[in-house]
Amino acid sequence: MAIGDPQCLWLPAKATSIETLALQCNDQAMPRPGPDEVVVRVRAAAVNPSDVKAALGFMPHAVFPRTPGRDFAGEVAAGPPDRVGMRVWGSGGDTGITRNGSHAVWMVLPLAAVRPCPVGLGFAEAGAVGVPFVTACEGFARAGGVHPGQTVVVLGANGKVGQAAVQLAARAGARVIAVQRQAQFDGFASKPVEVVDSTDGAATAGVMALTNGRGADLVFNTVDKAYWEAGHAVMAKGATQIFIIATKGQTVELDLFRFYRGMHNFVGVDTMALGCVRSCELLDELRPGFEDASLQPFAVLPHNTFSLDRALDAYRSVFSGSKSRIVLQP
Repeated sequence: MAIGDPQCLWLPAKATSIETLALQCNDQAMPRPGPDEVVVRVRAAAVNPSDVKAALGFMPHAVFPRTPGRDFAGEVAAGPPDRVGMRVWGSGGDTGITRNGSHAVWMVLPLAAVRPCPVGLGFAEAGAVGVPFVTACEGFARAGGVHPGQTVVVLGANGKVGQAAVQLAARAGARVIAVQRQAQFDGFASKPVEVVDSTDGAATAGVMALTNGRGADLVFNTVDKAYWEAGHAVMAKGATQIFIIATKGQTVELDLFRFYRGMHNFVGVDTMALGCVRSCELLDELRPGFEDASLQPFAVLPHNTFSLDRALDAYRSVFSGSKSRIVLQP
């Protein structure tokens, strides 16, 4: 393969382990768009934990062979004349799962699945926004939204979805309490964020002390069973708790008495069920926040960017639990 030739990652089949993951870097001719489609020249594409999990067979609905990748930013290279050259971004629960994804130079998408990038964001930053912010945005939307004066507790606030949830809640005018296993919140927020360090199992006591025993109106649980008891315990009367992850077969004990007496609501969010069109609608809702700087993208450092021929290193970094955003730059 000559340097500079268009490339794409290709997974012939799911792998049995990260050691046996066979990511092929193949030649890729520029495809032709069909009716109501565009071809995107991908400039940056995050590697999400779900991308790696799909490659390892943890997503039973993933179809192989497949080019992986859910998030992207780039330019429209072919399609309706008024869209060609437009800087766009996107994400999807289907891209890289049931349709070819973004870990490639070229990507074919429905016209409705690309929206203008926020003005002022570079490709690397825009390509790394996707899944975490789409997940947080959809979670709050399904819970009825965030409103000024509410108290929002984010469990696992130091993760990427947690950081996105903190940003969205702060921007909406809520009081935000970040629960995490460290004493300082490292992410951005447009207003002050209170922190509860849960390292010593003090999540419940810490939140209840900060709220004078009332608890939270919204609890965003980004971690699953580890925070189940604490999340339930800090819900105020009529509160809602949002869940985004659980291990298959994982069970918890639900105190029905506390549930109905508390008039509580539980909301589950599976972004794999959100196609590229719906995901782009959510990103479009977020765009003004990135343009007025009340929302901030994740930092993408030079040593966390990889070419496609180094994609296996990028996947292994994400699999090993990297806390940084890992981005491919085709």
